[in-house]
Amino acid sequence: MATDKVDLKALHRELYAPPRGRFVEVDVPTLCYLAVDGAGDPNTSPAYAAAVEALFSVSYAVKFASKREGRDFVVGPLEGLWTADDPGTFVRREKDAWRWTLLVLQPDWVGEDLVVAATETVRAKKDAPAALDLVRRTSLTEGRSVQTLHVGPYDDEGPVLAELHDVYLPEHGLTFAGPHHEIYLSDVRRTDPARLRTVLRQPVRPL
Repeated sequence: MATDKVDLKALHRELYAPPRGRFVEVDVPTLCYLAVDGAGDPNTSPAYAAAVEALFSVSYAVKFASKREGRDFVVGPLEGLWTADDPGTFVRREKDAWRWTLLVLQPDWVGEDLVVAATETVRAKKDAPAALDLVRRTSLTEGRSVQTLHVGPYDDEGPVLAELHDVYLPEHGLTFAGPHHEIYLSDVRRTDPARLRTVLRQPVRPL
């Protein structure tokens, strides 16, 4: 029997389709994710590539298991929470100093039991992902946040983040209230760098 396929990006359109060229404020509710933690330059760290592979392997296993139970959904894009001892490293693109938590959004009906079962399904396959045991289910409540759409190479984000940190937040009496959050709407393997679309989000609180 055919089932309706839930598109989480469409359900949360205001979170995944901000305007380009200006900052907007949103209220981000508690959302469920699969996550893997790590650190280092995403362009060169083997741990980063391993985390991406493991996340999507489990995410698709969860999707197919959920579909068999009558609830199908579209697997979301890769997302990342980024932290560093000095937030200026993001503006300067000093990637070796970055810590990250990679994420893939999940429907709220995906519980721990389903994730565990899906992980074991992936483990049983030949060449299971090296970072499989690092995948965990988590929830995140970001609340009040400022975001924009960046179009172009990731390394061109610096000026946008500088404007956010040094202009928008001070002018609006706001400061950081959580990790820098990026949502990668484009497939980096198939998209010209000049056309990459990335949501840049910063949870905030009043000064």
